[in-house]
Amino acid sequence: MSRGARQFDAVDLIRSKRDGEELTTPQIDWLVEAYTRGFVGDEQMAAMAMAIFLNGMTRREVKDLTMAMIASGETMDFGDLGKPTSDKHSTGGVGDKITLPLMPLVASFGVAVPQLSGRGLGHTGGTLDKLESIPGWRANLTPSEMIAQLRDVGGVICAAGSGLAPADGKLYALRDITGTVESIPLIASSIMSKKIAEGTGALVLDVKFGSGAFLKDIRQSRQLAETMVALGQDAGVATSALLTNMNVPLGLTIGNANEVRESVEVLAGGGPADVIELTVALAREMLTLAGQPDADVEAALADGRAMDTWRAAIRAQGGDPDAALPIATETHTVYADRDGILVHQDALPFGIAAWRLGAGRARKQDPVQHAAGVDLHAKPGDAIQAGQPLFTLSTDEPGRFERALESVDGAWRIGDPAEPVQTGGPLIAERIA
Repeated sequence: MSRGARQFDAVDLIRSKRDGEELTTPQIDWLVEAYTRGFVGDEQMAAMAMAIFLNGMTRREVKDLTMAMIASGETMDFGDLGKPTSDKHSTGGVGDKITLPLMPLVASFGVAVPQLSGRGLGHTGGTLDKLESIPGWRANLTPSEMIAQLRDVGGVICAAGSGLAPADGKLYALRDITGTVESIPLIASSIMSKKIAEGTGALVLDVKFGSGAFLKDIRQSRQLAETMVALGQDAGVATSALLTNMNVPLGLTIGNANEVRESVEVLAGGGPADVIELTVALAREMLTLAGQPDADVEAALADGRAMDTWRAAIRAQGGDPDAALPIATETHTVYADRDGILVHQDALPFGIAAWRLGAGRARKQDPVQHAAGVDLHAKPGDAIQAGQPLFTLSTDEPGRFERALESVDGAWRIGDPAEPVQTGGPLIAERIA
């Protein structure tokens, strides 16, 4: 065995963590390697995950778990590129398409952006699901193709290879079916093991809180952000985090192809104000950590540089940036029944609606409908007139509308002009570094 030669007994380690004890570095090393090799079974690791969920881990334990998962596989090195690397990870939310405009925006400043992304599981599609709505675009690149694209184009969004932190891949799938997804030590070690193994020099974390986030409470999100920033900095990666509000859907689109359309609007100098605000803020963070604190991010959106990089990146991965995106065969629009102000729009129910329409998946092997999703026609604070469209549901299977509509029942409300608008606060709540 590579890092911990001593043998342990999995049941003893489970009992220790169940009883609130700390696991030692050799114990964690052995557990992760034995699980990766199949010596420790899924049922035993499920029990350990629940014990960690209930009792937590110390900072040292989380670091040891992260490093053991990195040691379970390969690592990447971008040292020969001749330019700095900077990456972003989001904990995910409803309408979160920020990776799409962000990668080309940062790359247009000569900073390489190796954005290894995943597929969605749950209430929305993942970044790769969104991009696969572009005809011809492919997610799977060889390491040499990825390096070539970083050198020639400046940025890449692609699937993470199975060789990076394979222990995390096994544990991640297990957490999803055992009710242990929301554990801060497990989330932090999962995200950071892949990002550190990826080899980026700088990393910005978009840690969400609120209705549409994994962690609803800002205090838990802050704890997660602080844990991940410490893990990155301990590993020599320049790391910072923004705590961002996910009580309201991000932008006006929730789905796959419709989120690509909105991302292209942002790159063309338009798009919703909240998507622009978060894209610009994260770009500034990434560029600052990569040594360009004075970069004029807004100028790169306005003058077309970011769009040029987007188009080159899509072409490099076999896609046609000018091709028509899929459009659903069936739509259902909900209209306002009174005048007033849209005072409430709850993120999670709209994410569930998009999922029920086919934009997300319930099981890893399920396909997604690239044209399915929700288009919002108003956001909290907007003045509304009776008969005005509020949102449109799209799918290729009209039988899905009923359950999608059930999910958003009570998720939005039109109030009187004097009534306070419920957004849960500003979009960007805090910076952690």
